[in-house]
Amino acid sequence: MALESAALLKAGLVLLVAAQVLPSVSGCNGAFYESKINDFCLAKFMFDMGGLERGLWCSWPDTMEIYEGLKNCTFQVALRLDCFWPNQIVDRFFMNVHRIYFHDCALTGRLLHDPPIGILAPFIAVPVLVTLLMTALVVWRSKRTEGVL
Repeated sequence: MALESAALLKAGLVLLVAAQVLPSVSGCNGAFYESKINDFCLAKFMFDMGGLERGLWCSWPDTMEIYEGLKNCTFQVALRLDCFWPNQIVDRFFMNVHRIYFHDCALTGRLLHDPPIGILAPFIAVPVLVTLLMTALVVWRSKRTEGVL
């Protein structure tokens, strides 16, 4: 039993040391990666979004190609610099992009608005008419109670 716990302790120490050493062995320089995605990817994204009318920023069909280009750019830079993708730097990067460009957009990607009157009218008219009809029926039946029972 003591031999098993010593082996487990030794394995745990090896894993702890490996966890401390492996990230430093990785070829990714986080600060350099962040500066490159800002220099290359964000600069192109800002240029492309600047060419798009501000009212179309929330339109997914209009921004999809630009956004995909940004995502692909961050991936390609990560490959070139031996960085994992996605990572915390990319997450923060996209959070900032969304905070700047897409903060007014609805979660579904479409602006919310009322349905057309042709759809909305039946949903209003039918319950009102049913309520009036049921009220009239109850009043009519309440006046004719003498022969029912």
